[in-house]
Amino acid sequence: MANAYYYIKESLRNSLRERMIDWRAGNSVVKVEKPTDIGRARTLGYKDKKGFIIARVRVMRGGRQKPRPRRGRRSKRMTVRLTLKMNYQWVAEQRAQKKFTNLEVLNSYNLGKDGKHYFYEVIMIDPSKPEIISDPTISWIIRGTNKNRVYRGLTSAGKKARGLRHRSPELKVRPSLRAWERRGR
Repeated sequence: MANAYYYIKESLRNSLRERMIDWRAGNSVVKVEKPTDIGRARTLGYKDKKGFIIARVRVMRGGRQKPRPRRGRRSKRMTVRLTLKMNYQWVAEQRAQKKFTNLEVLNSYNLGKDGKHYFYEVIMIDPSKPEIISDPTISWIIRGTNKNRVYRGLTSAGKKARGLRHRSPELKVRPSLRAWERRGR
């Protein structure tokens, strides 16, 4: 038997195409009243109370490019494609943080994609609100160690891009790639 969030997700999937047309015409980072996918937002820690803000972020699809060198390279070294070390979700979180500097990123989730863009919704928290300070489940975010956590790769998308989801002797990313190199391994 399906729960209410299942039916909400189904209705969202049907109306997403029309909504994305409107989203493309708007700004790339927009504050929204309520989460589009309420079930996913609740799973990631969203609560419908003061201090929780949702931002919808639009990110261009496709690999990143650098200018092609004019001369002085052999053909093998004249590539223009770059692979990002960051995933697009982490990029979206950073752009939301840059727009709303007084907030902290809690988490984010994928809404959908079209031919040119990815769309994400980022759950952000205002650490100055008394409702956040008094809530024992989320008050950890007001500590100084969580300041600008998205830029340091401490969100879920950041940890995934840094390769911290799985432990393995072959992975040379713990505690960090630079620390591993400094040790001379």
